[in-house]
Amino acid sequence: MAGSRRAAGGEAGTAGCGQAIVWRNVVLMGLLHLGAVYALSLVPRAQLLTLLWAYFCFLMTALGVTAGAHRLWSHRSYKAKLPLRIFLAAANSMAFQNDIYEWSRDHRVHHKYSETDADPHNARRGFFFSHIGWLFVRKHRDVIEKGRKLDFTDLLDDPVVRFQRKYYKSSVVLMCFVIPTFVPWYLWGESLWNAYFLASILRYTISLNVTWLVNSAAHMYGNRPYDKYINPRQNTFVTLGAIGEGFHNYHHTFPFDYSASELGLKFNPTTWFIDFMFWLGLVTDRKQAPKEMIQARKERTGDGSA
Repeated sequence: MAGSRRAAGGEAGTAGCGQAIVWRNVVLMGLLHLGAVYALSLVPRAQLLTLLWAYFCFLMTALGVTAGAHRLWSHRSYKAKLPLRIFLAAANSMAFQNDIYEWSRDHRVHHKYSETDADPHNARRGFFFSHIGWLFVRKHRDVIEKGRKLDFTDLLDDPVVRFQRKYYKSSVVLMCFVIPTFVPWYLWGESLWNAYFLASILRYTISLNVTWLVNSAAHMYGNRPYDKYINPRQNTFVTLGAIGEGFHNYHHTFPFDYSASELGLKFNPTTWFIDFMFWLGLVTDRKQAPKEMIQARKERTGDGSA
Protein backbone atom coordinates (compact mmCIF):
# COMPACT_ATOMS: atom_id res chain seq x y z
CA MET A 1 0.00 0.00 0.00
CA ALA A 2 1.04 3.61 -0.27
CA GLY A 3 1.26 6.84 1.69
CA SER A 4 1.28 10.55 0.99
CA ARG A 5 3.94 11.99 -1.30
CA ARG A 6 2.06 15.22 -1.99
CA ALA A 7 4.54 17.40 -0.17
CA ALA A 8 7.37 17.49 -2.65
CA GLY A 9 10.34 19.65 -2.03
CA GLY A 10 13.88 20.60 -2.85
CA GLU A 11 16.93 18.40 -2.68
CA ALA A 12 19.33 19.18 0.11
CA GLY A 13 21.04 15.86 0.70
CA THR A 14 21.18 12.24 -0.36
CA ALA A 15 20.05 8.92 1.05
CA GLY A 16 20.76 5.30 0.15
CA CYS A 17 21.03 4.30 -3.50
CA GLY A 18 21.68 7.92 -4.47
CA GLN A 19 18.13 9.04 -3.66
CA ALA A 20 17.90 12.70 -2.72
CA ILE A 21 16.28 13.52 0.62
CA VAL A 22 13.11 15.58 0.30
CA TRP A 23 13.58 17.83 3.31
CA ARG A 24 10.19 19.45 2.95
CA ASN A 25 8.53 16.05 3.47
CA VAL A 26 10.75 15.37 6.48
CA VAL A 27 9.78 18.67 8.09
CA LEU A 28 6.06 18.44 7.27
CA MET A 29 5.76 14.85 8.48
CA GLY A 30 7.61 15.79 11.65
CA LEU A 31 5.24 18.68 12.30
CA LEU A 32 2.22 16.50 11.53
CA HIS A 33 3.28 13.90 14.09
CA LEU A 34 4.04 16.57 16.69
CA GLY A 35 0.54 17.91 16.10
CA ALA A 36 -0.89 14.43 16.60
CA VAL A 37 0.97 14.00 19.89
CA TYR A 38 -0.40 17.35 21.06
CA ALA A 39 -3.89 16.29 19.95
CA LEU A 40 -3.77 13.39 22.40
CA SER A 41 -3.73 15.92 25.24
CA LEU A 42 -7.03 17.32 23.97
CA VAL A 43 -8.88 13.99 24.16
CA PRO A 44 -10.03 14.42 27.80
CA ARG A 45 -11.39 17.88 27.03
CA ALA A 46 -13.27 16.95 23.88
CA GLN A 47 -16.93 16.00 23.69
CA LEU A 48 -17.72 12.31 23.24
CA LEU A 49 -19.50 13.07 19.96
CA THR A 50 -16.29 14.63 18.64
CA LEU A 51 -14.30 11.49 19.44
CA LEU A 52 -16.94 9.32 17.79
CA TRP A 53 -16.94 11.62 14.77
CA ALA A 54 -13.14 11.37 14.53
CA TYR A 55 -13.41 7.58 14.55
CA PHE A 56 -16.12 7.69 11.90
CA CYS A 57 -13.84 9.85 9.74
CA PHE A 58 -11.06 7.32 10.32
CA LEU A 59 -13.28 4.50 9.05
CA MET A 60 -14.31 6.52 6.01
CA THR A 61 -10.66 7.38 5.38
CA ALA A 62 -9.70 3.73 5.63
CA LEU A 63 -12.41 2.61 3.21
CA GLY A 64 -11.26 5.19 0.68
CA VAL A 65 -7.93 3.37 0.66
CA THR A 66 -8.84 -0.28 1.27
CA ALA A 67 -12.10 -0.66 -0.63
CA GLY A 68 -11.31 2.15 -3.06
CA ALA A 69 -7.74 2.77 -4.21
CA HIS A 70 -6.60 -0.71 -3.21
CA ARG A 71 -9.17 -3.39 -3.97
CA LEU A 72 -11.24 -1.56 -6.59
CA TRP A 73 -8.86 0.59 -8.61
CA SER A 74 -5.46 -1.06 -8.06
CA HIS A 75 -6.55 -4.69 -8.38
CA ARG A 76 -9.91 -4.48 -10.13
CA SER A 77 -11.08 -7.23 -7.78
CA TYR A 78 -14.72 -6.12 -8.10
CA LYS A 79 -16.80 -3.62 -10.05
CA ALA A 80 -18.54 -0.65 -8.45
CA LYS A 81 -21.37 1.44 -9.82
CA LEU A 82 -21.06 5.21 -10.15
CA PRO A 83 -22.56 6.28 -6.77
CA LEU A 84 -20.18 3.97 -4.88
CA ARG A 85 -17.18 5.08 -6.94
CA ILE A 86 -18.01 8.72 -6.14
CA PHE A 87 -18.24 7.91 -2.42
CA LEU A 88 -14.94 5.99 -2.47
CA ALA A 89 -13.22 8.82 -4.36
CA ALA A 90 -14.41 11.34 -1.75
CA ALA A 91 -13.24 9.03 1.03
CA ASN A 92 -9.93 8.64 -0.75
CA SER A 93 -9.49 12.42 -0.76
CA MET A 94 -10.17 12.38 2.97
CA ALA A 95 -7.28 9.89 3.27
CA PHE A 96 -4.86 12.34 1.54
CA GLN A 97 -2.47 9.62 0.37
CA ASN A 98 -2.12 10.81 -3.23
CA ASP A 99 -4.92 10.72 -5.77
CA ILE A 100 -6.40 7.41 -6.92
CA TYR A 101 -4.33 7.30 -10.10
CA GLU A 102 -0.98 7.82 -8.36
CA TRP A 103 -1.83 5.52 -5.45
CA SER A 104 -2.93 2.72 -7.75
CA ARG A 105 0.00 3.21 -10.12
CA ASP A 106 2.53 2.92 -7.30
CA HIS A 107 0.69 -0.05 -5.80
CA ARG A 108 0.74 -1.98 -9.05
CA VAL A 109 4.46 -1.33 -9.33
CA HIS A 110 4.82 -2.55 -5.73
CA HIS A 111 3.15 -5.86 -6.60
CA LYS A 112 4.97 -6.33 -9.89
CA TYR A 113 8.43 -5.68 -8.42
CA SER A 114 7.89 -6.44 -4.72
CA GLU A 115 10.98 -6.24 -2.50
CA THR A 116 13.27 -4.89 -5.23
CA ASP A 117 14.56 -1.39 -5.89
CA ALA A 118 11.59 -0.95 -8.21
CA ASP A 119 9.26 -1.38 -5.22
CA PRO A 120 8.46 2.15 -3.92
CA HIS A 121 8.61 0.94 -0.30
CA ASN A 122 10.97 -2.03 -0.54
CA ALA A 123 10.80 -3.82 2.83
CA ARG A 124 14.27 -5.29 2.33
CA ARG A 125 15.60 -1.81 3.11
CA GLY A 126 14.27 -2.08 6.65
CA PHE A 127 11.26 -1.21 8.75
CA PHE A 128 11.81 2.55 8.82
CA PHE A 129 12.25 2.86 5.07
CA SER A 130 9.20 0.72 4.21
CA HIS A 131 7.09 2.48 6.83
CA ILE A 132 7.81 6.18 6.27
CA GLY A 133 11.39 6.62 5.05
CA TRP A 134 10.45 6.02 1.42
CA LEU A 135 8.45 9.26 1.57
CA PHE A 136 11.52 11.17 2.71
CA VAL A 137 13.50 10.50 -0.47
CA ARG A 138 13.02 10.82 -4.20
CA LYS A 139 11.81 7.64 -5.87
CA HIS A 140 14.51 5.17 -6.82
CA ARG A 141 15.19 5.35 -10.55
CA ASP A 142 14.04 1.70 -10.93
CA VAL A 143 10.58 2.62 -9.61
CA ILE A 144 10.24 5.24 -12.33
CA GLU A 145 11.83 3.27 -15.17
CA LYS A 146 10.02 -0.02 -14.57
CA GLY A 147 6.80 1.73 -13.71
CA ARG A 148 6.75 3.19 -17.22
CA LYS A 149 6.50 -0.34 -18.63
CA LEU A 150 3.13 -1.00 -16.97
CA ASP A 151 -0.23 -0.03 -18.46
CA PHE A 152 -2.40 2.28 -16.36
CA THR A 153 -4.79 3.49 -19.05
CA ASP A 154 -7.72 1.70 -17.39
CA LEU A 155 -7.45 4.05 -14.43
CA LEU A 156 -7.91 7.20 -16.49
CA ASP A 157 -10.74 5.57 -18.42
CA ASP A 158 -12.81 6.06 -15.27
CA PRO A 159 -14.28 9.60 -15.21
CA VAL A 160 -14.37 9.51 -11.40
CA VAL A 161 -10.61 8.95 -11.29
CA ARG A 162 -10.04 11.75 -13.82
CA PHE A 163 -12.27 14.17 -11.89
CA GLN A 164 -10.62 13.44 -8.55
CA ARG A 165 -7.16 13.81 -10.09
CA LYS A 166 -8.08 17.16 -11.67
CA TYR A 167 -9.49 18.62 -8.47
CA TYR A 168 -7.38 16.66 -5.99
CA LYS A 169 -5.94 19.54 -3.97
CA SER A 170 -9.33 21.18 -3.50
CA SER A 171 -10.95 17.87 -2.60
CA VAL A 172 -8.25 17.16 0.01
CA VAL A 173 -8.70 20.54 1.69
CA LEU A 174 -12.46 19.97 1.83
CA MET A 175 -12.55 16.28 2.77
CA CYS A 176 -9.44 15.86 4.90
CA PHE A 177 -9.54 19.10 6.84
CA VAL A 178 -12.60 21.35 6.39
CA ILE A 179 -15.47 18.86 6.78
CA PRO A 180 -13.92 16.90 9.70
CA THR A 181 -13.34 20.20 11.52
CA PHE A 182 -16.60 21.97 10.59
CA VAL A 183 -19.10 19.25 11.52
CA PRO A 184 -18.31 19.01 15.30
CA TRP A 185 -18.14 22.80 15.59
CA TYR A 186 -21.40 23.44 13.72
CA LEU A 187 -23.55 20.53 14.89
CA TRP A 188 -22.72 20.18 18.59
CA GLY A 189 -20.64 23.20 19.51
CA GLU A 190 -17.20 21.65 19.79
CA SER A 191 -14.37 24.18 19.68
CA LEU A 192 -12.71 24.57 16.29
CA TRP A 193 -9.37 23.90 17.99
CA ASN A 194 -10.42 20.52 19.36
CA ALA A 195 -12.26 19.57 16.18
CA TYR A 196 -9.28 20.41 13.98
CA PHE A 197 -6.65 18.61 16.01
CA LEU A 198 -8.74 15.52 16.77
CA ALA A 199 -10.88 14.89 13.68
CA SER A 200 -8.32 16.20 11.19
CA ILE A 201 -4.73 16.04 12.47
CA LEU A 202 -4.87 13.06 14.86
CA ARG A 203 -7.23 11.06 12.63
CA TYR A 204 -5.09 11.76 9.55
CA THR A 205 -1.84 10.82 11.29
CA ILE A 206 -3.23 7.56 12.64
CA SER A 207 -4.69 6.61 9.27
CA LEU A 208 -1.34 7.24 7.57
CA ASN A 209 0.53 5.05 10.04
CA VAL A 210 -2.04 2.28 9.79
CA THR A 211 -1.58 2.25 6.02
CA TRP A 212 2.20 2.32 6.36
CA LEU A 213 2.11 -0.70 8.69
CA VAL A 214 0.85 -2.75 5.75
CA ASN A 215 4.03 -1.78 3.89
CA SER A 216 6.33 -2.40 6.85
CA ALA A 217 5.05 -4.74 9.58
CA ALA A 218 2.95 -6.89 7.25
CA HIS A 219 6.03 -7.45 5.08
CA MET A 220 8.26 -8.42 8.00
CA TYR A 221 6.35 -9.99 10.90
CA GLY A 222 3.94 -12.93 10.82
CA ASN A 223 3.44 -16.33 9.23
CA ARG A 224 3.29 -17.29 5.55
CA PRO A 225 0.72 -20.06 5.12
CA TYR A 226 0.23 -19.48 1.40
CA ASP A 227 3.71 -18.70 0.06
CA LYS A 228 6.82 -18.95 2.23
CA TYR A 229 9.00 -17.72 -0.62
CA ILE A 230 7.70 -14.13 -0.54
CA ASN A 231 8.10 -11.52 2.20
CA PRO A 232 4.46 -10.48 2.90
CA ARG A 233 3.02 -12.02 6.08
CA GLN A 234 -0.26 -12.60 7.87
CA ASN A 235 -0.27 -9.98 10.63
CA THR A 236 -3.20 -9.83 13.06
CA PHE A 237 -2.25 -6.44 14.49
CA VAL A 238 -2.23 -4.85 11.03
CA THR A 239 -5.51 -6.57 10.19
CA LEU A 240 -7.19 -4.92 13.18
CA GLY A 241 -5.82 -1.47 12.43
CA ALA A 242 -6.18 -1.52 8.66
CA ILE A 243 -9.73 -2.97 8.71
CA GLY A 244 -8.82 -6.24 7.03
CA GLU A 245 -5.62 -5.54 5.09
CA GLY A 246 -3.26 -7.57 7.29
CA PHE A 247 -3.80 -10.93 5.58
CA HIS A 248 -0.90 -9.91 3.43
CA ASN A 249 0.65 -13.24 2.53
CA TYR A 250 -2.73 -14.23 1.13
CA HIS A 251 -3.13 -10.95 -0.69
CA HIS A 252 0.22 -11.12 -2.46
CA THR A 253 -0.46 -14.74 -3.39
CA PHE A 254 -3.97 -14.03 -4.70
CA PRO A 255 -4.01 -10.27 -5.44
CA PHE A 256 -7.14 -10.56 -7.59
CA ASP A 257 -9.33 -11.72 -4.66
CA TYR A 258 -11.73 -8.95 -3.57
CA SER A 259 -11.63 -10.10 0.06
CA ALA A 260 -7.81 -9.89 0.30
CA SER A 261 -8.14 -12.86 2.66
CA GLU A 262 -9.39 -16.42 2.68
CA LEU A 263 -13.15 -16.32 3.14
CA GLY A 264 -14.06 -17.63 6.57
CA LEU A 265 -11.46 -15.53 8.37
CA LYS A 266 -13.58 -13.50 10.76
CA PHE A 267 -12.29 -9.92 10.88
CA ASN A 268 -12.31 -8.12 7.54
CA PRO A 269 -14.47 -4.96 7.73
CA THR A 270 -13.50 -3.92 4.20
CA THR A 271 -14.89 -7.19 2.86
CA TRP A 272 -18.03 -6.70 4.96
CA PHE A 273 -18.44 -3.25 3.40
CA ILE A 274 -18.01 -4.57 -0.14
CA ASP A 275 -20.46 -7.41 0.56
CA PHE A 276 -22.99 -4.91 1.94
CA MET A 277 -22.60 -2.78 -1.19
CA PHE A 278 -23.16 -5.96 -3.23
CA TRP A 279 -26.38 -6.55 -1.29
CA LEU A 280 -27.44 -2.98 -2.12
CA GLY A 281 -26.74 -3.60 -5.80
CA LEU A 282 -23.78 -1.20 -6.02
CA VAL A 283 -21.12 -3.91 -6.44
CA THR A 284 -20.85 -6.65 -9.05
CA ASP A 285 -18.30 -9.20 -10.24
CA ARG A 286 -16.51 -9.92 -6.96
CA LYS A 287 -13.49 -12.03 -7.83
CA GLN A 288 -12.48 -14.85 -5.50
CA ALA A 289 -9.80 -17.51 -5.41
CA PRO A 290 -11.43 -20.98 -5.51
CA LYS A 291 -11.02 -23.09 -2.37
CA GLU A 292 -9.25 -25.78 -4.36
CA MET A 293 -6.69 -23.28 -5.66
CA ILE A 294 -6.05 -21.93 -2.17
CA GLN A 295 -5.58 -25.38 -0.67
CA ALA A 296 -3.28 -26.49 -3.47
CA ARG A 297 -1.15 -23.39 -3.03
CA LYS A 298 -0.93 -23.93 0.73
CA GLU A 299 0.30 -27.46 0.21
CA ARG A 300 2.77 -26.47 -2.50
CA THR A 301 4.38 -23.29 -1.15
CA GLY A 302 2.96 -22.61 2.33
CA ASP A 303 4.98 -22.70 5.54
CA GLY A 304 2.59 -25.20 7.11
CA SER A 305 1.22 -22.73 9.67
CA ALA A 306 -2.38 -23.01 8.47
